[in-house]
Order: sequence, then C-alpha cells, then structure tokens
Amino acid sequence: MADEDILICAADAVVEGGKGVRFLVTAGGDDGTGFVVRYGGKAYAYLNRCAHVPIELDWAEGEFFESSGLYLMCSTHGAIYVPDSGFCAGGPCKGGRLRPITVVERDQQIFWQPDDYVRPARA
Repeated sequence: MADEDILICAADAVVEGGKGVRFLVTAGGDDGTGFVVRYGGKAYAYLNRCAHVPIELDWAEGEFFESSGLYLMCSTHGAIYVPDSGFCAGGPCKGGRLRPITVVERDQQIFWQPDDYVRPARA
C-alpha cells in the first residue's frame, strides 16, 4: 500500500543505536507520537508510549536507547525494551511490549504505514 506510506525522514537520519526520530500520529483517537530507531541495521518504529504507564519513553527528544545502546528504555520508570521486537525485557512492564508501527525503507527514506489503531495525526 505505497499510497498510504507517510514519510518520516531520510534513512541516514536514523543511525544504528543512536537518536531516534519522532513523528506525529493519532493512536486510538488520541494525539501522540511514534518513533523510529535503527538496530541491527534495520529500522523499527513504535508508538511512543510505555507499556507500564502510557507516557512517552524518551528522556530528551529522540533519546530512546539506554547507555549501552542495546535496549530502548522508558525514562520515567526504567522499563527496558528489546529494539527489534518491542518486548519488555525488564522493569515494571515485564511481559508487555511496545505497540509496533510498520516502517518501510526505500529510496534512502523511511516511511510509516497507518493501521486500524495508529493513523496520521489530525490536522
């Protein structure tokens, strides 16, 4: 469904284990953000809501990885998530997971694809 793909950023703006790129979404009828990070050479995107308490994960804009660069971490409660699956590996949400957002890389750009829950931000 390439006609529904929504541009996030240039592919080289998302560096392995580095800063993520946030983008506006509407999720379940509420305004929010999604984010894309690169891990293992691939782009992964998630709704920017902790599985423990629905608050944004990043401690500063785009800062999702903890210091080792191996896990995504909620800045408020310390929950850690596996970047390529979104599963919570430790902390208060153990067994939970981040809500994935489908992303596609093509033509040196990263796009996200809306679904029944995560839609383009309202104008």
